[in-house]
Amino acid sequence: MEIRNRVTSLDMTTTTESFEFEIHHAHRDVAGGWLRPTVFGMMDGLCSNLALVAGVAGAQGSTKAVALAGLAGLVGGAFSMGTGEYTSVRSQNESMLAEIEAERHELRHNPLAEQRELAEMYVKRGVDPELAQAVSHQLLRDPDQALEVHVREELGVDLHDLPNPWTAAISSFLSFIAGAAIPLLPYLLGIDALGVAAALTLVALFVAGAVVARYTTRTWWYSGARQLLFGLASAAVTYGIGHLVGAAVG
Repeated sequence: MEIRNRVTSLDMTTTTESFEFEIHHAHRDVAGGWLRPTVFGMMDGLCSNLALVAGVAGAQGSTKAVALAGLAGLVGGAFSMGTGEYTSVRSQNESMLAEIEAERHELRHNPLAEQRELAEMYVKRGVDPELAQAVSHQLLRDPDQALEVHVREELGVDLHDLPNPWTAAISSFLSFIAGAAIPLLPYLLGIDALGVAAALTLVALFVAGAVVARYTTRTWWYSGARQLLFGLASAAVTYGIGHLVGAAVG
């Protein structure tokens, strides 16, 4: 019996020491308020300004006319994207803060109902009812912790990680400029060649799409090809419209 106990003790020690769990690992920042507007701004700048340049070029516009149209699209689009992102994120945050205050009010004035509600959420996720009641009761002792948990469970929001509207606005503004400048670049250099502008933009769209794939489950070639096709389609449509309108007006 003594030998068996020693063996069991040794096995348990060996088993415990052989499993060293990694508890520190990093996640990609997909909710920090910069990724979505940056991606959206870059893609929109590439697609919209390529379409604008293609439309004016299709209407037989001069190099100067195409450059002016592209520059106007760059400036106007960048400010539109920036202000739009700021307003959107700010409005979303204000709406979310209103819901958070409503939850804070309920916790102050009707704590038992909130405790039962939280316990029911845990039960639906597979926690034993007794344990769910104990956990919800324990969390309710700390009002700040209780609010944080309720907001996360009911609203799906991290109380301390709301997106920053200025981050979204600046990211969108700068990325749109970077994207919109690419189809405009040949015309600013005096090169009257829509094919060059389209080629540069389509390559940039493919690269941008491939980079975005790092933050998704898609393969790099699928994401890149998808963005390339979207840009090609938008340019083809606006070029055709510009050509028809130019021929009709001319």
